[in-house]
Amino acid sequence: MIPQVLAHAVAPARGAPLGDLVPASIVAVLAVLLVAALGFGHRRGVFGALGRFSAAVEDRVGLPGWAAIPAAIGGSSLLCAAFGYYWDVSWHIDRGRDPGPFANPAHWFIIIGLAGIALAGVVAIILGDDQPTGASVRFGAHWHAPVGGVLLAICGVVALAGFPLDDVWHRIFGQDVTAWGPTHIQMIGGASLATLAMWALSVEGRRVAASRGRRMPVAHAWLLDVTLGGAFLMGLSTLQVEFDFGVPQFRQVYHPLLIMLATGIGLVAVRIRAGRGAALAATAFFLAMRVGLAVVIAPVLGRTFMHFPLYVVEAIAVELVAMRWSTRRQLDFGLRSGLAIGTAGLAAEWLWSQFAMPFPWGRAMWPEGAVLGLVGALAGGVIGGMIGRALVADRRLGQPTPRAWAALAWIAAVAAIGWALPVHAAAGTARITTTDVARADGRWAKVGVQLDHPQHAVGANWFVAMSWQGRKNGDGGLVLAPFHRTGPDTWATTDPVPMFGSWKTIIRLHDGRNLEVAPLYLPADAAIPAAGVTTGAEATRPFVRDKTVLQREAVGGSPALQRVAYALLLGVAGTWLTTLGWGLRRLEATTSPAPAPERAGIPHRTAA
Repeated sequence: MIPQVLAHAVAPARGAPLGDLVPASIVAVLAVLLVAALGFGHRRGVFGALGRFSAAVEDRVGLPGWAAIPAAIGGSSLLCAAFGYYWDVSWHIDRGRDPGPFANPAHWFIIIGLAGIALAGVVAIILGDDQPTGASVRFGAHWHAPVGGVLLAICGVVALAGFPLDDVWHRIFGQDVTAWGPTHIQMIGGASLATLAMWALSVEGRRVAASRGRRMPVAHAWLLDVTLGGAFLMGLSTLQVEFDFGVPQFRQVYHPLLIMLATGIGLVAVRIRAGRGAALAATAFFLAMRVGLAVVIAPVLGRTFMHFPLYVVEAIAVELVAMRWSTRRQLDFGLRSGLAIGTAGLAAEWLWSQFAMPFPWGRAMWPEGAVLGLVGALAGGVIGGMIGRALVADRRLGQPTPRAWAALAWIAAVAAIGWALPVHAAAGTARITTTDVARADGRWAKVGVQLDHPQHAVGANWFVAMSWQGRKNGDGGLVLAPFHRTGPDTWATTDPVPMFGSWKTIIRLHDGRNLEVAPLYLPADAAIPAAGVTTGAEATRPFVRDKTVLQREAVGGSPALQRVAYALLLGVAGTWLTTLGWGLRRLEATTSPAPAPERAGIPHRTAA
């Protein structure tokens, strides 16, 4: 891949300028060296400040310093990264690609947040414990790293590594402007699953504190668990982002599938761990955070509005199941909760979509969407049951896993995701007419179309004129103008769409596995390079695959090279997820820690 990277080192649409990479690399190396020096000094006993601070924190809050300090670092870092992530998506929708990774202010929040997550895990490992915690990983005679800290460090490093790898990917293959790009998923997934690692670290820390006679008050422990459960639910919801903003580049059936998976996993896990009312409280935390982010990003910062799922009925369903069946049989509870989520919860999200989503769930999505949603909820419920069982952190309270349950849950989830993936275009044409509407800022026009395959537009998942990456009322904007039927094979928009300046305007049609577009206006882009597209009063355009236009910056790299790159990133993801499973099993397989009653402390060197 190295010749490919160097060949595109200065391409303006492929990766960061080298002038940005050099100082960024220097800062990264210096930061790593500084953390390594502090850690080495602490473990060797020549730097006592970190140990004294950890002891002071433990005396103050009751939790070991290796749990409390990373919790503060990781929690603030996750909030920082989440804000940067959603702001970044809205930024690109409204303004297009960046001249460099540091020219976008949202990227700074992402970088700082991901670095903070990695730092939190490394700090947990460095501080460690003098005695085994019951699940810790032994690094030396007096160094037992908490397994939650190890998982947090892995998640943070995987996510942070996605940032430079993303630049390499852009240099080779161009800019894939979708949240579901492989390196984007690496960053999003690393940060999202760091919430679960922090939860494991918290549970591990509380077990050690209890063994030292410093048990956290029940109300405080419950509040901590529902907060971490709500954060986990937020992390599980991040891949819904394109549906939240109204620019999905994949089939609509993914929307209910992702929602059902998230609620099945997150709400079941938090209800098992925290008990009565936890599913509702975690949902309340999720909604408070998402409403806050939506308000800051749209009205305050002037970006496109971010929608979000409701999750309330799913939480009520989980609480009702828990009233009837014990949560101590975690997998049975997860399966029953998945059934309730995949029926009543799915129906509630369908109703919510009619009022609160850019693309309501219409009849074109059924029955496939119902089947995939139910499969996702059942699989998510079982996975959530296994996570909840691990977070109980006592093998005496865990339901033995029936043969093949875990494998079937993962296979069902992966199969549902894979089933929805293939898309194509029906290869039809649109005869387009435009009617200009007087606007002071540029050309706006209502659009009419006549289709030679009208059956694809009747009851389609969506059939809209979409404009993005322009300026609207002084701010960036996204314009969605639905088509309304005017004849047997003709449709028209009621609202005008922009066709000037930096705007990109297309006709989008999604029907089943057809996901296609016909361009109306695209500015010329010499950096890709790509010619401009304009539409006069009348034109005839073929429909092409959606990705061809929405990701027209994604050019370059041979198919063979792309397969190698995907294989490498899949290997990273597989190893990372396997490690998470190992860590949770390690947490679950132990009963009680056996640390010394009081901290022994790291011996410190004295001057001769």
